[in-house]
Amino acid sequence: MREIFAGMPWWVKWVAVPVIALVVFGGLIATVVGFVIALLFKALVFVALVGGLIYVVRKFMTSSSSRSDW
Repeated sequence: MREIFAGMPWWVKWVAVPVIALVVFGGLIATVVGFVIALLFKALVFVALVGGLIYVVRKFMTSSSSRSDW
């Protein structure tokens, strides 16, 4: 790979090739990034819902046990 870029100017290596890669693979990169963000958001919602469920169940269990003591 080094031999291919050996005689090229610096801007070919650091500007033109990444721009071409973004043009060619841009849709794929955007799809993967969107999928990862959606997955992280769903995981966050799942954790929040499970935490809320645990909170409600514990609150209900402590309130119902204190009522049975009466």
